[in-house]
Amino acid sequence: MSALSIPVVAPGDADGVFSLLWLIIALPLAGAAILLLGGRRTDKWGHYLGTLMPIGSFVISLVCFFTTLGRDEGDRQVAQHLYDWIDVGGLHVGMDLLYDPLSALFLLLITGVGSLIHIYSIGYMAHDPRRRRFFGYLNLFVAAMLMLVLAENYVGLFLGWEGVGLASYLLIGFWQHKHSAAAAAKKAFVINRVGDMGMSLAIFLSFVTFGSTSFTVISADAHGASATTLNWLGVLLLIGACGKSAQVPLQAWLLDAMEGPTPVSALIHAATMVTAGVYLVTRSNFIFEIAPHAQTAVVVVATVTLLWGAILGCAKDDIKKALAGSTMSQIGYMMLGAGLGVAGYAFAIFHLLTHGFFKANMFLGAGSVMHAMDDDVDMRHYGALQKMVPVTFLTFAMGYLAIIGFPGFSGFFSKDKIIEVALTENIWVGLCAMLGAGITGFYMTRLMFLTFFTKKRWADGVHPHESPWVMTGPLVVLAALSVLGGVLLAGDWIVDFLSPVVGHADHEEPPLPALVISLLVVVVVAVGVSLAWFFVQKRDVPREAPTDVSFVTRAARADLYGDAINDTLVVRPGSRLVTGLVATDKGLVDGAFTGGGLTLGGVAHGLRRLQTGYVRSYALSVLGGALVLVLTLVAVNL
Repeated sequence: MSALSIPVVAPGDADGVFSLLWLIIALPLAGAAILLLGGRRTDKWGHYLGTLMPIGSFVISLVCFFTTLGRDEGDRQVAQHLYDWIDVGGLHVGMDLLYDPLSALFLLLITGVGSLIHIYSIGYMAHDPRRRRFFGYLNLFVAAMLMLVLAENYVGLFLGWEGVGLASYLLIGFWQHKHSAAAAAKKAFVINRVGDMGMSLAIFLSFVTFGSTSFTVISADAHGASATTLNWLGVLLLIGACGKSAQVPLQAWLLDAMEGPTPVSALIHAATMVTAGVYLVTRSNFIFEIAPHAQTAVVVVATVTLLWGAILGCAKDDIKKALAGSTMSQIGYMMLGAGLGVAGYAFAIFHLLTHGFFKANMFLGAGSVMHAMDDDVDMRHYGALQKMVPVTFLTFAMGYLAIIGFPGFSGFFSKDKIIEVALTENIWVGLCAMLGAGITGFYMTRLMFLTFFTKKRWADGVHPHESPWVMTGPLVVLAALSVLGGVLLAGDWIVDFLSPVVGHADHEEPPLPALVISLLVVVVVAVGVSLAWFFVQKRDVPREAPTDVSFVTRAARADLYGDAINDTLVVRPGSRLVTGLVATDKGLVDGAFTGGGLTLGGVAHGLRRLQTGYVRSYALSVLGGALVLVLTLVAVNL
């Protein structure tokens, strides 16, 4: 696919409803400010205000979307200049917003799914004494992600990028009275700082190379840069994406982040943080299309991650961590689609949208199960819940069928397209993607059996019950989207809609007909489902995880030793390096600057002891001096 097919469209000025783009960000940002600064005065109604703000942003986003559909393809990109933000030397950065088909879809996902999560949180956090603050943080999270996807330049994107990092830290560690939650928040924050270093360097390099950080300017001038520069720029952007989207090797924070309240997990995994990396790579298509080595790196990282996350999901007994492993794997599919270039960008976003529907559905469903089981997250303590929580079960089942790619459900349409493109571009990558689909069928069916089927394994005193309507209502909506989302977006509609941003791909015939590929994927998934039925449903499930397991199971339980690898390669060497640098700083650098002062201070301290303030001491000193002088004179004259 030639990079020349990437369109360079100068956006028009925002007018009409598009003049309200700033308000999409401002509403949740204002909600965060009111709830976090208003104090206890807002406790009684703060959660309602916090919920209305993203709903307002969703309404504006929806109006903008339908207005865009009524425009010609070449007139679907508009920009809004708010004010001059940075003007120093040759660096000119405006607070500019860009609305185009890519940002339009993200706005609907962020505000739509985000609003449902806010509604759900009204019930889930009903008895939390800090509920008002929680909604303030949720609003901040949504506002930051909206800034990220609406920014017209990399500096504005980075503002939202860092806002997402801050909000995730606050929400993952929201229950900071738990040591595990505080530790998980710090871990996510630190690992994301590593990715942010790559992102920062990419912004610096883009300014040095192009004299601008604007998407419009860089996309127009990209062909004038050297291949080496573009490959380095792509790799640095990929490092940033790996941090936010939990891709190998910066994936270790994601499963620990489940320590936060369940609505936070749903927001992170479905509508905000982990989708940021996919957005970054897709938005930067004008770089990756002419940076082949960087593009190959994206494919390699994505392929490893989609298998890595799937393997983790097979061994987790914590229902939220099993879903977190699946998110890592599914984001890997999206990154794979983006790494495959023009042929895959649209399908990466397609899967991102459908994943947002069914993953939010399942995470909120997991929260409903936890609500029924007195906040127990261990699936080995569940079993036979389908009749106890019927609405949760049915809606969760819709998400399950979507993620495994059951024909007719949303995941079937989106993930199969990525596998088809992967097989066309590289047979081995395509086979790995197909294997990942089979593993997905296994671990998700295992989750379903452990939770809703098999024999009940509840502890005494646990009385499972369905959640209130304020929690089940969003589940029903998300379940419907999990079923219908693929049908609404299937076909060439999303490809044509996104073409002004990512271009059109020349049609290439896959190695097998598309129908045959879909049938093969269904067969592979069916094998995974059958294995889960044999190993879980057909056997007695103990309440405690068995210790006599294979090496692979032990490794998967230990997150494939991701933390051990980080400790060995980074943390311990880094600690020794830091210790050495501190010792050098104190002994050599500080010694050079403060040594003279310390010496003078020591001399002064000694002389101070001679100044006692007593007259007899001074008289004795004078007498002693005179005596020494006389004895000296006598000795000289002898």
